[in-house]
Amino acid sequence: MSQIEAEIQQVTPEAFAASPTDGPAAEVRRIAEACDEADGVITLNEQACLQLKYRGLRDASLWLGAGGFALLHGQILDLAVHPDARGQGVGTELARRALAATDRVEAWSHADHPGAARIAERFGIPRERELRIMSRPTSLPLGKAVVPPGVRIRTFLPSDEQALLEVNAAAFAHHPEQGHMTHEDFQERVGEPWFDPDGLFLAVPDEETDLELAADPEMQVLGFHWTKVHRDERPPYGEVYVVATNPKAAGRGLGTLLTNVGLRHLATRGVDEVILYVDGDNDPAIAVYEGQGFTTVRTEVQYRGATH
Repeated sequence: MSQIEAEIQQVTPEAFAASPTDGPAAEVRRIAEACDEADGVITLNEQACLQLKYRGLRDASLWLGAGGFALLHGQILDLAVHPDARGQGVGTELARRALAATDRVEAWSHADHPGAARIAERFGIPRERELRIMSRPTSLPLGKAVVPPGVRIRTFLPSDEQALLEVNAAAFAHHPEQGHMTHEDFQERVGEPWFDPDGLFLAVPDEETDLELAADPEMQVLGFHWTKVHRDERPPYGEVYVVATNPKAAGRGLGTLLTNVGLRHLATRGVDEVILYVDGDNDPAIAVYEGQGFTTVRTEVQYRGATH
C-alpha cells in the first residue's frame, strides 16, 4: 500500500459531525478554499455546501486525506485536491475509492481543469454536458417590461411554496439537478442569509381581469424569477438564480418578462455584475440572455457515465 492510499480514509458521519471547527469538516473547508483561490472558481457548489451544512454525511460518503477529498452524494461526486498536493496521484486514488461505491457518477469540473479531464479519461467517464456562466453589468439599459393581460407580478409569500415547487418540477422535468428540488431543499435555501423574499418574483393570474385563469388550480403560479445576491464575495454580485415558467402558460413571454423584472431589481441592490448559469446546448435561452446583454465568461464541464 502506498503512502497516499494509507492516508486516505473514509470519514464516518459521526466523525464529520463531531466538530465543525476542526477535524474532517474543517479540513474539507481548508482544501476547498485553497482550490477556490488557485483555480478562480468555487470548488464546492451550492448543492454540496448545503448538503454538508444541513445534512452532514446523511446519504453521502466522504473520503479524506493526503490533501484531498471526494464527496459522493447519490451519484454526484465532488472531488478536490489542494494545489500543494496535485500531481502526486491523490485525485486518482480518491476517484478510485468513490467510483467503487457507485455504478454511475456525475462530476463537475467547475474550471474545466485538465487534471479532471485526465482522471475522467483514466476511468472511462465521458464528457457529457457543458454549462455556460454568463455575465452582464447592471449599468446596461434594459428594454421595457411589458406585463401581458391577465397577469400580474408580485413577490413571494410562504403560501406560494407548493405551487412554486410544482412549476419548478414541470419546467425542469428533464434537468438533472434543478427539477428535483424538494420542500427540504427549498427550506434550506430560505434559511440561508442571502434569501430575500422581495427578490423572488412570481407571475400570477390577475384575479380582476382573468377570473378563468385565476380559478385554475394548476395555474396559481405562471412563472417565477428567483434572484440571489452574493454579498459574501468581493466584489459582491447578483445572480439570475432560477427562472422558470409554467409549461401551461407557455407563449406569453413570461420568461423574458420575469428575467427583466429580476434584473431591474438586482440593479438596485448595490452590485455591478449579474451572472447566470445555462446549459451550453440550450440555444433558445442563450439567445434570450444574449439579447439582454449577457456574454459567456467561462464554461463548466460535467463528466457522467457508468463506473463499472
